[in-house]
Amino acid sequence: MELNSLLEVTEAINNNLPEESLYKIYDFTIRANLNIEKYALFVWEQEWRTKVLYGVSLPDNGQVVLPDELAALREITPLAEVAAPFNQFEVAIPILHKSQMLAMVLASGAGGQAKGQTGGKGGTLNTTFLQALSNLIIVAIENKRLARRRLQEEALRKELEIAKNVQNFLFPESLPAGNRLTVEASYLPHHSVGGDYYDYIPLDEERFLVCIADVSGKGIPAAIMMSNFQASLHTLLRHTTNLPEVVKALNYQIFQSSKGDSFITFFVALYDFNTKELQYINAGHQPPLLFEASGREYQLDNGTTVLGAFDVLPFVNEGRLPDLAAFTLFAYTDGLTETENEAGSELGSDRVAAFLQEHHQDDLAQVHRGLIELVDAFRGEQPYKDDITILSCRVNAR
Repeated sequence: MELNSLLEVTEAINNNLPEESLYKIYDFTIRANLNIEKYALFVWEQEWRTKVLYGVSLPDNGQVVLPDELAALREITPLAEVAAPFNQFEVAIPILHKSQMLAMVLASGAGGQAKGQTGGKGGTLNTTFLQALSNLIIVAIENKRLARRRLQEEALRKELEIAKNVQNFLFPESLPAGNRLTVEASYLPHHSVGGDYYDYIPLDEERFLVCIADVSGKGIPAAIMMSNFQASLHTLLRHTTNLPEVVKALNYQIFQSSKGDSFITFFVALYDFNTKELQYINAGHQPPLLFEASGREYQLDNGTTVLGAFDVLPFVNEGRLPDLAAFTLFAYTDGLTETENEAGSELGSDRVAAFLQEHHQDDLAQVHRGLIELVDAFRGEQPYKDDITILSCRVNAR
């Protein structure tokens, strides 16, 4: 009878029945084949959960905390002195797998003592069979849970891989590095995918555009939102290079897609070699710094508020810097300035500005390395708390 019961349970497991059905079969098998008065099955799922009850009621809808003296058991043990409500049972049967506690069965037999136990309160109870049956069911359910978790992790890994590839397509394949124009960029993602974006877009032989952006939120949703943002920007620039029009259109599209739940900080600058004028709009972004060849410094904070927070932007101001024959522009996301040290203090924009004031004439790649070293020295053992993106642009007089 016991052998047939085990074979039937094994067949149910092989038929890949859901967990709820396996627990029902387990309960039916025990009650049909064992001389049992009452029992309870507790399963560890980050906390103890009651899965099956028979002949006994437990407080709090069956959600009780197993006492330490029971949770520490590693073999079938008769119960003598144990606190309520567990004093209703005569024997504890731990269910282990590779020395890990998976479940606990508490039971009492009907009309005698537990088979193989002493001092029992109830009847003859075949604890060996009960342990075998419980182990078969619980290990099978645990294996199903592990397999499901592996599938979920694999699906997430593939999603992250796709999102990372999508994000990599956002960034320009190459950046200019000549005597007339040099653009340098560094990107340090906090997660495998993030919400930072930078771009260099040549408009014609005499004009180019650079931009940097940071979307609220992280992970796959942020990467998808930034992907849509990049596609919208490139599409708009094929129709107009009027920065206020571009920014207003971007804001409208972000607001319509996110319904105000997400926003993007954005800085965009357009330079014309013929007119030697730089036009820019700062939409709630960390103000970039611009240094003329003479050393004069500008903080580029003219523009509007963040994009996507309002259906219609309350104002849009375009900044213009004329007579710029030679200059260096530095832009970065707030992940740089908001890096914290072990004391909880932020790096801050003042330290970044002081570094750039001292090194703005250096090679751009060297400046980027210096900034990253500054951040690493400041944070110590603290991990990065956000993505960090640095974008610089140097224009030389002809």
